[in-house]
Amino acid sequence: MSLGFTGAALDRADHLRQDAEALARLLADAEARLLALTGLEPVLDAAGALVWEPVNGAEAIFLGLDEGRPLFAPLVRAEGRSAFASFRQLAIMQPRDAAIWGTARSLNEWHNRHFYCGSCGAATRSFRAGWGRACPACGAEHFPRVDPVVIMLAEHDGRVLVGRQPRYPAGRYSALAGFVEPGESIEEAVARELSEEAGLTVRDVRYVASQPWPFPGSLMIGCLAQAEDDKVTLDAQELEDAFWVSRAEVRAALAGAPDAPFLPPPPYAIAHTLLRSWLDQGEAP
Repeated sequence: MSLGFTGAALDRADHLRQDAEALARLLADAEARLLALTGLEPVLDAAGALVWEPVNGAEAIFLGLDEGRPLFAPLVRAEGRSAFASFRQLAIMQPRDAAIWGTARSLNEWHNRHFYCGSCGAATRSFRAGWGRACPACGAEHFPRVDPVVIMLAEHDGRVLVGRQPRYPAGRYSALAGFVEPGESIEEAVARELSEEAGLTVRDVRYVASQPWPFPGSLMIGCLAQAEDDKVTLDAQELEDAFWVSRAEVRAALAGAPDAPFLPPPPYAIAHTLLRSWLDQGEAP
């Protein structure tokens, strides 16, 4: 199962992150390359591939080794734009490039939120080759984290529920999603979110797949769940609309049929994978 923002296949070489001498050698390596960014957005060549530059001595994040070649990303002071600002570029990027850039973007987003210590408020400094920030005032160490998000399709009588938020492009519908709260399992989060957003009671929550999502740094946990009934009560603060779709309608949407009842999420989004997985399950022999 191919998922967007996965498959970078880099050796992250964690053992080198605290080895100052080894990192200095990697930075000085003639084969070392620095990811070209404009703010936090990728710079692409005419073929839609990432652009890499010689390491220029700027503060950098060590991404890992690509068949022995050291790869770095600049540590950028910049606020990330919304996910939609990157969709046009993502549509032409190779999956591996998207995964590498997604890692660089997520790390930069995290750094930009942790320039000051959450314990004492003092300015922090990057350490562990960009995979942490240390506070010289109180000694606290801070490390990149991801926010777990459940994203799910509720199923009832051979149909699944898709919904849309007002910020979506016209016609687009997707799976419902929400952050996992403290003291909550994945299954509990799925049930709560479907209850809150659509008024559904669900059971038999099944995990499908997960995906890193670098806007700014989430782990999307894809699930399917069985709804007790199909009565939908929308939370208008979260969703603009939602409706049940059949396998034939999902098939038409994924195929880009002009008469499809909705525009599906893009292929690099896990919601697309969930729809495809549900469709394939129904067509299994």
